[in-house]
Amino acid sequence: MHSVGVLALDGVVPFELGIPGRIFGVARGPAGERLYSVATCSLDGRPVRAEADYDLAVRHDASLLAEVDTVVVPPSHALGRIREEGRLPDALRDALAAVRPGTRMVAICSGSYVLAAAGLLDRRRATTHWQDAERMQRLFTSVRIDPNVLFVDDGDVLTSAGVAAGVDLCLHIVRRDHGSEVANDVARACVVPPWRDGGQAQYIPRPVPAPTTPGGGTAATRAWALERLDEPVTLAELAAHAQVSVRTFTRRFREETGTSPGRWLLRQRVDRARQLLESTDWPVDLVAHRAGFGTGTSLRQHLHAAIGVSPQAYRRTFRPTARGGERA
Repeated sequence: MHSVGVLALDGVVPFELGIPGRIFGVARGPAGERLYSVATCSLDGRPVRAEADYDLAVRHDASLLAEVDTVVVPPSHALGRIREEGRLPDALRDALAAVRPGTRMVAICSGSYVLAAAGLLDRRRATTHWQDAERMQRLFTSVRIDPNVLFVDDGDVLTSAGVAAGVDLCLHIVRRDHGSEVANDVARACVVPPWRDGGQAQYIPRPVPAPTTPGGGTAATRAWALERLDEPVTLAELAAHAQVSVRTFTRRFREETGTSPGRWLLRQRVDRARQLLESTDWPVDLVAHRAGFGTGTSLRQHLHAAIGVSPQAYRRTFRPTARGGERA
């Protein structure tokens, strides 16, 4: 059983504190066995002040962190010097220094500040809540902050955006550890989607000009394009569907989505390919055709550019029935 230790700091946000216990606690193996044990600690084993109007009692002190396989740091609204100066209090620094080498480190939302101040994110890609991304980047210049994604998996160190993105990250960890079938069962039990499309960019407020003609937005055209991902949809066809010029469509599309039509289509095709690789035994060439890449070679190039693995490697990781090799 994989052991998870959750560190509750003063000012901890209760919702995010409860995510690891809920997601990992639901995960079950083929015989119904628990796949994770989850325990919560504070630095000294005493109750911690929550961000809400109550205190939280815990059963362990920070010595727990030296015994577990995964450490999770939820966000706190009382990070003080960590958030302002990038320095850890002595007790927190000592607790993290005692973590065994090879332990998987996970941060939810502003918990990323803690890992960054401990030097665990140096020269790594990471994320945090989009409202904090610019401040964190200024404070920790060696960290490569990506404010647009819901979470970042950098191997043994993983970080997520704010609030519900912690659910996305923990589900991703279950999926990485045990495959899509287990992760999907956890998602169903928790009544949450097993995978959310897009990233934080869709939640960042953007000034969108009022359309000059009825139905002048691009949402309907995006929905139309999603039904035709296996077809060679062109920019001219998208603009024609929206009944505007290519120039106007491109401008409106970027204002509404934060990206270009071409990049958006590519992301949707990659996501469709990933879904097909997880849910079907289709040959790679057929997956490529259904996702709009045309050939397996094209799919391999784009999937590797997007997530750093081949279709076969992705399927072996996320589709348990393919662990021993692809079915014919």
